[in-house]
Amino acid sequence: MTSSSKIAVRELPLFPLSEVVLFPTRPLPLHIFEFRYRIMMNTILESDRRFGVLMVDQAKGTIANVGCCAEIIHYQRLPDDRMKMLTLGQQRFRVLEYVREKPYRVGLVEWIEDHPPAKDLRPLAAELAQLLRDVVRLSAKLTEQQIELPEDLPDLPTELSYWVASNLYGVALEQQALLEMQDTAARLEREAEILTSTRNHLAARTVLKDTFNQKL
Repeated sequence: MTSSSKIAVRELPLFPLSEVVLFPTRPLPLHIFEFRYRIMMNTILESDRRFGVLMVDQAKGTIANVGCCAEIIHYQRLPDDRMKMLTLGQQRFRVLEYVREKPYRVGLVEWIEDHPPAKDLRPLAAELAQLLRDVVRLSAKLTEQQIELPEDLPDLPTELSYWVASNLYGVALEQQALLEMQDTAARLEREAEILTSTRNHLAARTVLKDTFNQKL
């Protein structure tokens, strides 16, 4: 098997989702109710249980060109043939062309992967993990709630970068940019910038809260 087989193209049913970006190794629960997507999922369940998730930018009305393949792990049929399902992110892909748009989109896609790292990424990953702990600690203090990182937080740099990206909220365009990156170091560095900004913002709010409480 040659290395070119890794970039082989294939046809993939596509599921556009508004403001949702799926990352490899990350779960995505879905409720399937539209008729065309019920058709799609029933077809997929008879095949390899895989389809592509693409982010829809509602503001622009456009569909992203890079997405993530999802595999159906578990599903439950509901009345009227609706379905609840749990899917898991697999490989990323780029759409080369649409081969069909009715009753649902099917694209010709190529798989994409991160380039081999030019340096040891473990220090970057450790820095990112520490920033995560700082953000969680400050969030817990501000909200006076018990917030903890999961015990199974990934320690491999690439998987950690996907975990962080998938847990950013309300910033679908930023998530899409992270998904499209093929440089693990660049993804980790961008996430470190985002978390540093968040940490600094939370720290400032914590100081204000402490100052206010002291005056009471």
